[in-house]
Amino acid sequence: MTLWLRLIPFPRIVLMGLACACLALVPALAAAARVAVVLSDDSAPYQEVFQVIQAFLDDGPHALIRTTAAGLAASSLNDAHLTVAVGVRAAESVAALPVRTPVLAVLVPRAWYAKTGRARLSDSGRRSASAIYLDQPFERQAQLIRLAIPEAQRVGVLLSDEQASLTGELGAALHAQQLSLVLGTLSGEQHLIAPLENVLSGADVLLAVADPQVFNRNTAQSLFLTSYRYRVPVLGYSRSLTRAGALLSLHSSPAQIGRQTAESVIAALQGESVRLPLPGHPIYFSISINEQVARSLGYTLLPEAELEKRLGAPR
Repeated sequence: MTLWLRLIPFPRIVLMGLACACLALVPALAAAARVAVVLSDDSAPYQEVFQVIQAFLDDGPHALIRTTAAGLAASSLNDAHLTVAVGVRAAESVAALPVRTPVLAVLVPRAWYAKTGRARLSDSGRRSASAIYLDQPFERQAQLIRLAIPEAQRVGVLLSDEQASLTGELGAALHAQQLSLVLGTLSGEQHLIAPLENVLSGADVLLAVADPQVFNRNTAQSLFLTSYRYRVPVLGYSRSLTRAGALLSLHSSPAQIGRQTAESVIAALQGESVRLPLPGHPIYFSISINEQVARSLGYTLLPEAELEKRLGAPR
């Protein structure tokens, strides 16, 4: 080895050393980055998202820093290359801090991100921001209606005034599946039942949109009882809505959101700088069916796994 070194001119040895050093430095961010994961609170869904992220990143070089929105300080994020905010409360807490670390908000409603979240997180362009939404794309929901209830022609949707801007996109997604939109709006303090009955009277299926003014713990029971009385099945957006009375639901679990988040984090840290994905809907999703409601309303549905397969659910 000593003789071999002596045969190489010194400048060449230096150049080779520098080249090796450069090769080591180019993927430095990909090799060892600090990722701060901010949870909205310690409840089970947020914990599950973190645990899945941790499981995916455990075998890699990245270091995870876990914290919660309560009492979040800038010092918790100063050394991070990337911040993941899990839930709206976490995202709002991160947005309030004067930290320039790129932010990926996950498990957040698309409507929130479009209305206020994106502007606050990006801080007028001074911080890179993106999101993985909680809600499903309308195109996927329309496809599921066509697959699960092929005889349906009219899809009822009840929206609050704040969500009325979704009407055009929703109508287009339904139209692509030869479905028509029966729209109702809920204004201010208006009681739910009257506009809901107007929608149900002209609909073959009711599509539940994640609108907190329409679907919440105070209105869910009335909504399901009224739709059942009209014999109109409900397509929900969470497993809990399936249990509560929806015929079926299309949803992404915290574990599935966690998986997509981990994959996005790994991809974002591959280069010399953090490159966030574009804001988007969940890639991974599941379907749940309420068999008792199906029997009561006289529906025979394809199995959950078959519906997922036909919708192109990744495995």
